[in-house]
Amino acid sequence: MSPIVHTIVTTVGGILAGLALAGALLWRQHHALLAARHDATHDELTGLPNRRLLLTGLRAALNHHGCFGLVLLDLDGFKTVNDTFGHDTGNVLLAQVGRLLEGLDAPIEITARLSGDEFALLVRGDRDDVAAAAHAAWSSIGRAPLHVDDATTIDVATSVGFTLLRLGMSPRQVLAEADQAMYQAKRLGLGVWGHSPLTEPSGYGRSRDRHHH
Repeated sequence: MSPIVHTIVTTVGGILAGLALAGALLWRQHHALLAARHDATHDELTGLPNRRLLLTGLRAALNHHGCFGLVLLDLDGFKTVNDTFGHDTGNVLLAQVGRLLEGLDAPIEITARLSGDEFALLVRGDRDDVAAAAHAAWSSIGRAPLHVDDATTIDVATSVGFTLLRLGMSPRQVLAEADQAMYQAKRLGLGVWGHSPLTEPSGYGRSRDRHHH
């Protein structure tokens, strides 16, 4: 091989090696960026979208011409679960609740864990659709005891509130209305309570006695 050809081959080889290294670095940086974005918008425990992603979805829905509603729920007496069985068991329970909500057969755009034992569903549809999704969430969680390990099952009850998105509302207002409905359901011992801006809110479901085993 002539010196000129050898030099060209060596140079090209160096360039290709440099491009391969740069490509590998770019690939790792791209995946690190995707992982960072996912971590910033998803809950570590359940893998569900977090409050930040829910708020993004709420803003998009409020700017959309379709019908949407928000469902909020929390677990009744969850502090007792942590105090009785420990936080690890509580975390297992929350993860199971997240899977139940994620598997609901309803027009749900986002299933999110907001914080602690509070979850949210952004539902596409009219009041009947949103009420049906709220009732389905309440029913799926309370239908049977949840198995947290081979020896422990826990009966879980939840309080659920919902509201409809309306023109001119902010995400904060939507969350506040759904939150008020949820605490109305809890205060009255009902399963599900729907906020209505024009008439008295409508109660869905009925109270049930729950005991932890």
